[in-house]
Amino acid sequence: MAFAQLLDQVGGFGRFQILQNVALFIPLVILAAYHLVENFAAAVPDHRCRVHILDNTTFPVNTTSASPSLSALLKVYVPSGPDQRPETCRRFLHPQWQLLHVNKTDLNASQLDTEPCLDGWVYDQGVFASTIVTEWDLVCESMALKMIPQAVYMTGILIGSIVWGYISDRFGRKMIIMACYLMMAAGGSSSAFAPSFPFYCACRSLTGFAVGGVLIASPSLLVEWTPSQSRTTAITVLSSGFSLGVLMLSGLAYFIRDWQMLHLALVLPCGFCFLYSWWMAESARWLLITGKLDSALRELRRVARINGKKEAGEMLTLEVLRGHLQGDPSTDKSHSTVFDLFRTPILRRIVLCVSFVWFSESFAYFGMAMDLQNLDTNIYLLSTLFGAVDIPAKIAAYLMLRYSGGRNRSLVTFQVLAGLSILASVFVPAARQSLRVTFVVFAAGCLSAGITCIFAYGMELYPTVLRMTATGTDQVAARLGCILGPVFKITGQSFSSLPYIIYGASLLISGVAVFLLLPETQNVPLPDTIQDVENNIWKKSRHGRRQERIIVKSTQF
Repeated sequence: MAFAQLLDQVGGFGRFQILQNVALFIPLVILAAYHLVENFAAAVPDHRCRVHILDNTTFPVNTTSASPSLSALLKVYVPSGPDQRPETCRRFLHPQWQLLHVNKTDLNASQLDTEPCLDGWVYDQGVFASTIVTEWDLVCESMALKMIPQAVYMTGILIGSIVWGYISDRFGRKMIIMACYLMMAAGGSSSAFAPSFPFYCACRSLTGFAVGGVLIASPSLLVEWTPSQSRTTAITVLSSGFSLGVLMLSGLAYFIRDWQMLHLALVLPCGFCFLYSWWMAESARWLLITGKLDSALRELRRVARINGKKEAGEMLTLEVLRGHLQGDPSTDKSHSTVFDLFRTPILRRIVLCVSFVWFSESFAYFGMAMDLQNLDTNIYLLSTLFGAVDIPAKIAAYLMLRYSGGRNRSLVTFQVLAGLSILASVFVPAARQSLRVTFVVFAAGCLSAGITCIFAYGMELYPTVLRMTATGTDQVAARLGCILGPVFKITGQSFSSLPYIIYGASLLISGVAVFLLLPETQNVPLPDTIQDVENNIWKKSRHGRRQERIIVKSTQF
């Protein structure tokens, strides 16, 4: 008896599957917020050098008409920038009282002696009450440090995906998920009360490590308890948690302007998820593969009872499960290695090309998503738009994949549109900021649609014997893109448009690579072996043949 028949016997997609999928959906909403929380927690408010005589709250400021205003006095101590706003990183070495006289217009203030902000900075609290930037003065010479928490968080996810994936194959999905929920709560709460910047970075890394485990184990547990005919819908709904999470973060950040309270607001749901995770069932498929027949039988009967199939569940016996082990090829414990992906030329070309697509998509998306503040538009509105555009983007990707006539064509279209939109935003005049935002948000939607396409396309390109191993390799490339995308913003310090030029160029290059190097897979049987790939099964197959369904699930390699 195949495992699919076991699922049908205990109720198929019933009440249990709905409840467990909802239980897995809620944490993924929180994860999306964790991904982008540094947009608000590490935001840079307007700031200037602290001047004791002006910024000491006990200093009596005479507001009579005979006395200069506070803004006028500020010109005496802090030079003005090109936009006539106070400089952010320098102050005058000595007070320049002559600047108060209107007849001193010929005086060049840039030639006067200045010094760094030796006494710290004063921050505008109009938009952000408190951020890690104001907490540890991550401005001026220390500006680059604000990117470290996001980089170590993504690095934690990368390491966690590998480590937790291996552990989940040894000890099961449920225990890993529970441990990661608890670790997320611990990492998030520790981040909120971090006494120093290095400690904060360590906590963010720990949180990312736990997030990596949830991202690996949750889709696996969902797929392994969901019948094949319902998996596509279940996975699509699960992936929509990212859109909802970005929208949720925008709302939370709008009402919670303090970085510590924002982190705590994200921690509370993690504790709730940990409490109800005890109810979830371990993967019966994993229990069967690892020989834990008694536990598998107990979980299957429990699911049958919840689904209203108690009598059918009681009919299951250990003998039936042993028969399943003998007749179901999915329980084969043999494993391929990641090195098998690079032994033959065609498969090697496919792996490198698909991995580059994953890298460029994540590189550009997170590079832009973590740069919202520099778009000179309301950051809360931009974050909302980034989350909202993801919904029509998924619909567009679905329609393109179904009706456009090709996987390759769909992916290339979204890659090229995203790349051109990003490059177009570079040439928009500063006075047309709304047009630039439109290009960037449209590019974000195309990137979201492109990720949906490459998710399905890549699975169809890989042979069955290496499909999960190859998917793990793709996710490593994606995480590297997530790490490097925000880091490349440093290149914008000398030329502000350079990061966007790099993002757009990488997408165009990957789009051309897909068009030239990857075959079309629509209406073509899936390759089962490496030899099928090397024999170029796609060219030999006739069009119009019914395509096999792709089951997308996450695993470690």
